[in-house]
Amino acid sequence: MILINGDFLCRRLTGIERYAHEITARLDRLVSFGEAAIIIPSCVQNIPEYKNLDVIRIKKKSKSNLRYQLITLQSFLLSRRQYTILEFGNICLPFSPGIVFLHDIYCEKFPQDFITLRDKFTCFYSRIQYRITANFAKKIITVSQYSKNEICSVFKLPPSKIDVIYSSADHIHSIDSDFSVFDDFPVLRENPFFFSLGSLSKRKNIKWILEYAKKHPHDLFVISGASLSTVKVNELDKTVPKNIILPGYLDDSKVKALMTRCRAFILPSYYEGFGLTPLEALACGAQIIVSNAASLPEIYGNTAHYIDPFNTDTDLDELLKQPVNPPDEILKKYSFDAAAQKIYEMIKK
Repeated sequence: MILINGDFLCRRLTGIERYAHEITARLDRLVSFGEAAIIIPSCVQNIPEYKNLDVIRIKKKSKSNLRYQLITLQSFLLSRRQYTILEFGNICLPFSPGIVFLHDIYCEKFPQDFITLRDKFTCFYSRIQYRITANFAKKIITVSQYSKNEICSVFKLPPSKIDVIYSSADHIHSIDSDFSVFDDFPVLRENPFFFSLGSLSKRKNIKWILEYAKKHPHDLFVISGASLSTVKVNELDKTVPKNIILPGYLDDSKVKALMTRCRAFILPSYYEGFGLTPLEALACGAQIIVSNAASLPEIYGNTAHYIDPFNTDTDLDELLKQPVNPPDEILKKYSFDAAAQKIYEMIKK
């Protein structure tokens, strides 16, 4: 029986957690009762109402997610061999390997981003997990052909061990826009603005926006997102240009409102396994500006305007005048329903 690791329910929604939420909800509709279960740690306060997934609640509290993974969850699986774990979060349990999502191998490709002692431990542990996953996972799923090629190349894996199952922005249609965000920031009602969203980590390359904003003081930028505990953006600790607004973490309704009204959405990341937020912006009718690095050209094709993530000598006004394809085909291509169906067929084998 497949057992979904529900630890994603403990965390704020970023790309990985969004993917896990949406796929799990759809798997719940696809499976028959008794065909799959979800194990939920004690930190989860609001458990979704699953109809067909058997919900297993771990009552014992763990001091950290790492302790939960390596001790609590591992012990549970060792005593119940009937389960095969489905792990969304780049983790493979060494004594109970299962089906593992390996979204990207950021720590392997950019270890120099990890500066502090805590950062370096995170990087070291992640790189160990990549190797455990490569050597022991029953199946690896990733979210782009780019990531698949990198994983195969770095860890010398046959392509048959990895399946590509894309993410989606289907969820954005069920979210109501909350335009009160414009009451919180009245300047956005009166002026066109560029919008960027994501965890404020180094690879998101917020530095590009900061440098561009300094060169173009008449352009207005909104950068939303929560800082991670690791790989922080040091530039945000310095003086931020006056034409940049940092509203912090915003809920989905306010994010959708900003995507709907923005001049364009910007993602200047130099490394992404998929890069979900521009897809959400496309679904809201926004134009998108993304870097020409990593998986982004694969995912967005001719629907995006492209920038060099290491060069701000460009003009966004002129860039947006260039024609791009309408997003209809891209939005149809990436479907959570189709993704869940592929995973369901995989776990039935």
